Amino acid sequence: MKKILVANRGEIAIRVMKTAKKMGIQTVAVYSTVDRNAPHVKFADEAVLIGEAPSNQSYLLGDKIIAVAKELKVDAIHPGYGFLSENADFAELCETNGITFIGPKSKAIKIMGSKLAAKDAVKEYNIPMVPGIDEAITDVEKAKGIAKEIGFPILIKASAGGGGKGMRVVDSEKDLESQMMRAISEATSAFGDGSVFIEKYVASPRHIEIQVMADTHGNVIHLFERECSVQRRHQKVVEEAPSSVLTPDLRAKMGEAAVKVAKSCDYVGAGTVEFLLDEQHNFYFLEMNTRLQVEHPVTELITGVDLVELQIKVAQGEVLPIKQDDLSIKGHALELRVYAEDPLNDFLPSVGHLDTYQLPEGSNIRVDNGFEEGMDIPIYYDPMLSKLITYGTTREEAIETMLEAINNYHVTGVATTLPFGTFVCKHEAFRSGEFDTHFVKKHYDPKTLEAEFQAEAEIAAMIALKQYLEDQKLLRLPNL
Repeated sequence: MKKILVANRGEIAIRVMKTAKKMGIQTVAVYSTVDRNAPHVKFADEAVLIGEAPSNQSYLLGDKIIAVAKELKVDAIHPGYGFLSENADFAELCETNGITFIGPKSKAIKIMGSKLAAKDAVKEYNIPMVPGIDEAITDVEKAKGIAKEIGFPILIKASAGGGGKGMRVVDSEKDLESQMMRAISEATSAFGDGSVFIEKYVASPRHIEIQVMADTHGNVIHLFERECSVQRRHQKVVEEAPSSVLTPDLRAKMGEAAVKVAKSCDYVGAGTVEFLLDEQHNFYFLEMNTRLQVEHPVTELITGVDLVELQIKVAQGEVLPIKQDDLSIKGHALELRVYAEDPLNDFLPSVGHLDTYQLPEGSNIRVDNGFEEGMDIPIYYDPMLSKLITYGTTREEAIETMLEAINNYHVTGVATTLPFGTFVCKHEAFRSGEFDTHFVKKHYDPKTLEAEFQAEAEIAAMIALKQYLEDQKLLRLPNL
């Protein structure tokens, strides 16, 4: 490969381009009108305007991106995550136009893009799954019968869903009909597909995912797990690797299961197999994400492997240069997604101007960043500014480094999740490793954070007053 087009924006576009440049490959950026002066545009060797700000008029225009790629004689397209990364039609479009799609084949994306099809594909591999039904359902009476059989609480999930959309927890039969109708409506609106299915609701689960990598020669490896249980609105905010609860035996079993999931759909490239882990440490297959994950840096730090480099090598038809036995976990890594969101106001997006934007620096601190001081935060896209990643020889060391990094990350003009990151890292439940996906619901109270802000402001005011009085004393000293 001599030239790669990155069909994305922000921090992930820059992340992919950095590895491509390291490998001696030229890069092409695409951008919308609102991203004209964005860092990823400046970082690329070439950049092309593809449309207006809304993503359906720019970053989701597969045909236009293919046309740009052909015009600039691009060898491959890296989709990053989000946008077209899990779009089977786009992957197929690349294939038919003789452009390498840096990701799995369209067939695997289709299978794993439907939770029902994914469950069907992995059935014969004896991979544990949450009790429930593996068929779409719209009949309320039938749903009631199934719910009684597996027992309440149950979870209604959109087959084509993600990000918590089309998902409803139902505690009793009387709420089933209304919640089911809401889930179907939400799924239809969000994905154009109202298919829902029912499974047993695992009350206090941990969200554990396994990173896999497969080549075109039949080799599949896993690169251990990531713990992604600290979430808000079913979306991850803090991730770490390894998990504090997995034993070597459980890690091996989950890794083996993830490899089988990849084999079930002839997977190629980087992918992530997601599992729920219950209180008894039983694990259940949840879904597979057929792309590079937002949180891939924590895996890179504990394994010493550049996952984007492996993606590119596999896409070029190379044999995976590492085997399972070559891999081991070294140290601990933590990631905080720095969103332009207000943690004091239900994590609502905080649109505005980055009056101050200064990144932390130092040993064992990595920032995958997509913004600069003086920029506006566009309302059209995911509000992530960057990913703050820290590393330590131990989990405690990684947490302390994260607290230091957050303290040295200066942002004014918009609210961010940085204070929430401090809250998590200082909380006893997180530090002890005794937490689950309900961490925010159980432990987080915006009032606590607000009180902390107020205390900090008061301390800052007292320091300023003391300095003022000291200065006044100096001014009053007589000339000698």
